[in-house]
Amino acid sequence: MNPSQTHLLQRRSLDAVWHPCTQMARAERVPPLPIARGEGPWLFDFDGHRYFDANSSWWVNLFGHADAGINAAIKQQLDTLPHVMLAGCTHEPAIRLAERLSARTGGALGHVFFGSDGASAVEIALKQSFHSWRNLGQIDKREFVCLRNGYHGETIGALAVTDVAIFRDAYDPLLMRAHIVDSPDSRLGNEAEALAALRALLAERHTQIAAVILEPLVQGAAGMVMHSPNYLRQVRAMTREFGVHLIADEIAVGCGRTGQFFAWQHTLTAGELASVGPSQAGEAPVGGSSRTRERGAEQSQWPDFILLSKGITAGTLPLSLVLTTDAVYRAFWSEDVTRGFLHSHSYTGNALACAAANAVLDRFDAGQIERNAEQASQLAEAFAPLAKHPRVAHLRQQGMILAFDVPDAPAGFAEAFHLAARRHELLIRPIGRTVYLMPPYVLDAELAAWLARAVRRTLADLFPDSDVD
Repeated sequence: MNPSQTHLLQRRSLDAVWHPCTQMARAERVPPLPIARGEGPWLFDFDGHRYFDANSSWWVNLFGHADAGINAAIKQQLDTLPHVMLAGCTHEPAIRLAERLSARTGGALGHVFFGSDGASAVEIALKQSFHSWRNLGQIDKREFVCLRNGYHGETIGALAVTDVAIFRDAYDPLLMRAHIVDSPDSRLGNEAEALAALRALLAERHTQIAAVILEPLVQGAAGMVMHSPNYLRQVRAMTREFGVHLIADEIAVGCGRTGQFFAWQHTLTAGELASVGPSQAGEAPVGGSSRTRERGAEQSQWPDFILLSKGITAGTLPLSLVLTTDAVYRAFWSEDVTRGFLHSHSYTGNALACAAANAVLDRFDAGQIERNAEQASQLAEAFAPLAKHPRVAHLRQQGMILAFDVPDAPAGFAEAFHLAARRHELLIRPIGRTVYLMPPYVLDAELAAWLARAVRRTLADLFPDSDVD
């Protein structure tokens, strides 16, 4: 496709497609980049130029584009059973996926509810928390707590527990009131203060609070704000002390991004980690079994809910999952239909998406976490010199997530960096003044070094006084 044809495709898109997270008037001046195909970490436009997908297409792509193994699993399922409703029916891919995810929590979270996307998973967890308390007779527990600058999605319920002004403010009159407490930030060293603020709120309002929701270890849309596992352990202890649910939103940070399959696993002791791990279908503990109920001490270390989406299908099909405890599940157990959890969508537990997710778990069963550790080390080594860059502050990393701030960046920096990076074969979207990489799990030392050079050259384009060596 020649440049005039590329322009035509951009024009057609602007005329017909309402693009997400985009001011369409601005898109007239900076039109979307038409992508023809993907291969591994690379995306190719219609003129043959390539771009390294440094943000994994909004954090969903785990193993590179058009991965043969993931595609084969989807194609095999397509020829067998593309979809059947999960109300009144079931199918093996959904059962197997739920069993395997439960096994990865040692059975602590033994029940899996299927959704379509991250925001819907948040909606499901909020509803399950509130409704389970109501079924238990605690009808006043209808309030939620979220962290300052936290992000949990853009549907009405999810937006109510999101504290990112650009997403939230226009719809504020529609939203329920959530409690917003200070978030921990490794750059500020304020974890003790953040914990104290949460304790004070729970002490005062625990009889009205249904749940606390947070992003474990990394607050993504806040600008890759990081905190320690100890903060999470303290929050877990606090929520149990005050009888409040804890929702761990791992939509962005799950599926190996932080160095464990679940980010929450960083809070566990070596002994607790040894009790969880990969499992084949049929071997997973059943959530309501006596074995699970006997694991009370181990269950107490896990949150009441873990939410997954994004990477769970390796960037192929939309799917989200809500894992929860036997205690929450049993609160709905009744012949009374009004006490049931009557939430659904037409594609709940779609068989194709479940097949893709099972193929993803196969990779982790085969040692993906160990490979991630090596790649994270290569990423750290390649980017270490950037810490001395005159424009860079707070270079930080958690597993396969690396970020830094550009404190004196001018207005419009994110867009300018994005456009400049394209000239260096890099597709990357900063968040405000924060540049971050969340690459697919296909790195080696050479590719990590190439990424570091491309980022440094992009900085040099924007700040000509910067050192590029």
